[in-house]
Amino acid sequence: MMIQCDSREGKSQLHRVETQFDRHGVNHFVSKLYVGDYMNYDNPRLVVDRKQNLSELCSNVCQDHTRFRNELLRANKAGVKIVFLCEHGKGIKSLEDVQNWTNPRRYARVKSATTGKWETFETKAMTGEKLHKVLSTIKIKYGCDFLFCSKEETGKKIIEILKG
Repeated sequence: MMIQCDSREGKSQLHRVETQFDRHGVNHFVSKLYVGDYMNYDNPRLVVDRKQNLSELCSNVCQDHTRFRNELLRANKAGVKIVFLCEHGKGIKSLEDVQNWTNPRRYARVKSATTGKWETFETKAMTGEKLHKVLSTIKIKYGCDFLFCSKEETGKKIIEILKG
């Protein structure tokens, strides 16, 4: 098995995953990919796009929606399936679990000008329920998958996915 790693992947993240590939005896090299972050040369129609947590995935589907959608459209046009691998951990094992996610940006603390005490208030940031609906819609519309793992499992999970 030969895995191509996208050259635009963060250096520290790439090093961590490459170390895991080495531990499993998987050959790999770094070069720019058309879509995604990791691809098996034996099956170039399947790629893995790694996300460091649900906050990054949420940001991608909200603030970077156009770029995110364009990547999915490019993949579909080229006949490539994307599997998004989110390294969230912390009880998120499946797309269904996303409903229970608490967005760290959902609540803000500010010091009251009148009382001087810290007060917590709810923001309009996306909830886990809403993110679950958005990701489920994207999965159906673009034929991609969303899988979850811990950072320690990433390399092993990428190998499993790319083996097919």
